[in-house]
Amino acid sequence: MLLIQITAAQGPAECELAVRLTLRELLRDAERAGVQLHQVQAVRTAAGYKSVVLQVRPAPQRHARGQAQDDATLLQPWLQSWLGSIQWVFASPLRPGHRRKNWFVAVQRCPDWEPGEQPPDHADAQGIGDDAIVFTACRAAGKGGQHVNTTASAVHAVHQTSGIAIKVMAERSQHANKKLARALIALRLAERAQAAQAHARQARAQLHWRVDRGNPVRVFHAKAPL
Repeated sequence: MLLIQITAAQGPAECELAVRLTLRELLRDAERAGVQLHQVQAVRTAAGYKSVVLQVRPAPQRHARGQAQDDATLLQPWLQSWLGSIQWVFASPLRPGHRRKNWFVAVQRCPDWEPGEQPPDHADAQGIGDDAIVFTACRAAGKGGQHVNTTASAVHAVHQTSGIAIKVMAERSQHANKKLARALIALRLAERAQAAQAHARQARAQLHWRVDRGNPVRVFHAKAPL
């Protein structure tokens, strides 16, 4: 499972707006490139998003042509063109007259993890196998219509050691939602481990939260971003 995250890190509200704008451009570029993006988690704010986690897949026809390759290999050229710092240049619509016009966000690849493998970048002792997670089947919330989840395929997952709780309803099958829940819990555990390491070093921010304000992989200009 290939997941990426767009994050404003510790940036101000304008960076949260830049995350929303980056998501829009990313979706457009993915459609042109034959890449499917599926939003699985988002932290919304008044200005936009603090962060957005997306599942990345090849379009069905593209996947058929590259059956011998896994998703990460097949998508690597496109993905590499987005990973890193994204610079947006616009006058702040939230603070008129503010002198700063350059706003940075980051597109990051999330840790990979599959059942049976060791979760990356966090304490081994915490573990995220099925025996460490309590899954409860539930129905997905929604307004109805042809896409409503009429079966209990959504899952509520609780990691017993850390107390991290995730509700996942993005996929149509319970098995797929469990797999996604494990990946999201792995991401949360990685964030916690990195925060602990950063605190021990008395660093200003952990690696996962840092956005490099320089050498952007893409630069966008917006006149009226709202």
